[in-house]
Amino acid sequence: MARAIQSVERAAALLRLLGGAGRPLALAELAAALDLPRPTAHGLLRALREEGLVAQESSGRYLLGEGLGRLGTPWDRHDLRARAMNWADALAAGTGCAVYLGVPSADGAGVDVVHHVFRPDDTPQRLRTNTTQPLHATAWGRCLLAFAPASVRAVEPLAAWTRATVTDPAALAREMTATRRRGWAADAGGWEPGVGGLAVPVRSGGGLTVAALGVGAPVEELFAADGRARPEVVVELVAAAAEIADGLEGLT
Repeated sequence: MARAIQSVERAAALLRLLGGAGRPLALAELAAALDLPRPTAHGLLRALREEGLVAQESSGRYLLGEGLGRLGTPWDRHDLRARAMNWADALAAGTGCAVYLGVPSADGAGVDVVHHVFRPDDTPQRLRTNTTQPLHATAWGRCLLAFAPASVRAVEPLAAWTRATVTDPAALAREMTATRRRGWAADAGGWEPGVGGLAVPVRSGGGLTVAALGVGAPVEELFAADGRARPEVVVELVAAAAEIADGLEGLT
């Protein structure tokens, strides 16, 4: 723990030094200024560069990166959608379900669907891209509540959309605890009668949840009679989210 904290302190010192220098600095200058071995300074700079917090000129000198100016701003949903499209199509084909990619709404009180792939069958379907859905009543909304609580909040009183909607805040809190424990969110008809959903977090570097990836289908196709989710669907969801997350490396 002490070593990890020391690394954070050194990284912060590098950023302060670059921010106050008024010019790009060479590795040797940075290492000397902070009394660090060059390999240590280089490793810290490489990690900061990968996160977009530090940039490197063609000369090899370092300066603050553009990523610092975007701290605190939401991830670009168009970038997220572009990086998820291929995996979302494959997920729909593999599971036979509709696929949804959701991000926190601007006010944090809902989940915005930024990408929707139809079920690969002939059933009538309506495009849900660019719609906002309730957090407590959808699997993708519940996923954000569980894994991105700093970005969203469930607005009380919790509206009842169907007979299956959870409207008791205490019951919803218990479900969020269970969701975090198992790693995925579920909804068995809380948003639309007879339609269920499963969702998993999509994480950027460092583990930050930036979106929820979900599938939707008739409840009986996603859940067994005892209410348990189909494990093969969860496995495909987790794999697809991991592939999308890999595509977010270096995106700021």
